[in-house]
Amino acid sequence: MPITSSLSSDGSELAIMVAGRFDFSSQQQFRQAYESIAVKPARYRIDMSAANYLDKSALGMLLLLRDHASGNAADVHIANCSAEIRTTLQRSNFERLFNIT
Repeated sequence: MPITSSLSSDGSELAIMVAGRFDFSSQQQFRQAYESIAVKPARYRIDMSAANYLDKSALGMLLLLRDHASGNAADVHIANCSAEIRTTLQRSNFERLFNIT
């Protein structure tokens, strides 16, 4: 399950790309994607365009990222969700915590 990240040139946004299954096996890679960044960006963007599965462990990882990114003040956007992933996020009421497209 490859997870990659890239910081914008001005350091204001961290994009994390998730491919394949987003589950417990990707926990370490996902945490490293945002914890290894020297600066703390103002925005986080999780690109799910290449993800095909999301489970409860992934939901927990997204919540940990939100806490890392300042909790209620965090600007975390989950983008390019498939219908299945979007449904899972909606059933978990994540649209209250994240901007989801």
